[in-house]
Amino acid sequence: MIGRAIRMLVCTAILTGPAAAQDTVRAGGALLRGLDKVSGRTTDLPLQVGEAIRYGRLELRLGECRFPAADQSSDAFAQLTITDLRQNATIFSGWMIASAPALSALDDARYDVWVMACQS
Repeated sequence: MIGRAIRMLVCTAILTGPAAAQDTVRAGGALLRGLDKVSGRTTDLPLQVGEAIRYGRLELRLGECRFPAADQSSDAFAQLTITDLRQNATIFSGWMIASAPALSALDDARYDVWVMACQS
């Protein structure tokens, strides 16, 4: 629990600090990548803002995706809500950052999900 709180503080500092002072642009969607740790298979998951998709037992919902205005390919910031449908519980809610996937990561025994890029 303390580790999660520290990650959230660091993520907040990144999103509100000098690095976040750069202009960002909202995108219409994001490209996520999922890893099934049991099979070792990765899956690209294109998702539009406001849309939810199912990945295994998880539901992934994209609230927003932003990228630096100066260079779309340099980074991506995605606001996600991930729900475990078997437990009917939210297991991740917050911002994931493409350039720092471990900073604010999904904590699940079977699946990893991370942001690749924002998409129009």
